[in-house]
Amino acid sequence: MHDELAEVGARLRTVRLARGWTLDDLASRSGMSASTLSRLESGKRQATLGLLLPLTRQLGVRIDDLVRPPSTDPRVRRPTIRRDGLIIAPLAPEDSPIHTYKITYPPLRELPDLRVHDGYEWVYVLTGRLRLRLGEQDVVMGRGEAAEFDTAIPHAMSAAGGKPASVLSIFNDAGARMHIHSPSAVPGDD
Repeated sequence: MHDELAEVGARLRTVRLARGWTLDDLASRSGMSASTLSRLESGKRQATLGLLLPLTRQLGVRIDDLVRPPSTDPRVRRPTIRRDGLIIAPLAPEDSPIHTYKITYPPLRELPDLRVHDGYEWVYVLTGRLRLRLGEQDVVMGRGEAAEFDTAIPHAMSAAGGKPASVLSIFNDAGARMHIHSPSAVPGDD
């Protein structure tokens, strides 16, 4: 546990700076002195539950985000999923708060049925051309183009033209459940 606590200060500082807050900003919001927070971030003060709870509440992170065991292997080793002609390669650990996948869409004569669900999706086209139907909009995206959309809007995607399209897709939890964890999803051995 000592190794996990050694990194808390650096992680805390990173999150604070990402919010654009000074030591004084976070300290006053959390009800502690700036010097206590400074010593905690620099590793000169031991992290305790009593110190971390008000900080995590203000920063909007979990204690687990600050105190986590060191990763022994950074590689993601999850099986590829093949479903409805899609090839879905997970690019993040299963318990990651952000679900990232490389998805290869096959060319289809007709666009799949439009779907809606809670959440947001981010798509970046790696290869090929991707047809995105989003509500009344029907666009074809080329390599290097990106889109972000609310998945409460009816949407569907497929490759445009005669070749597959590979995309980088990022979902929140609701989007991952809808797209990845379906009863017909079958892990492959790629």
